Amino acid sequence: MSFIQIEDLPSKEIVKGYHARTVHTGTMSFVYWTVEAGYGIPEHSHPREQVAHVLSGEFELTVDGETRVLKPGVVAVIPPYAKHGGQAITDCQLLDVFHPEREDYKF
Repeated sequence: MSFIQIEDLPSKEIVKGYHARTVHTGTMSFVYWTVEAGYGIPEHSHPREQVAHVLSGEFELTVDGETRVLKPGVVAVIPPYAKHGGQAITDCQLLDVFHPEREDYKF
């Protein structure tokens, strides 16, 4: 069993305005994001299932053409290969969980 302090993990800017701290379990990746207001992530897709959770702030997310504003307590389940993208309305803290792991986010 491992116990990890999120604030102790290294942070890396993956996309302009999106700073990530990652935890990998062997089957899943947990990505804790700090996102600056106004920054967006272009529409994209990938072969992983993704669960997106806003921990603080507001984030506009579009999945397969449906747009919602996510606030704390709302979770979005994004199926593999679904087109999705979004933008931070305010400064945000987000948690994305990916299955299987994201090798490209190991740093």
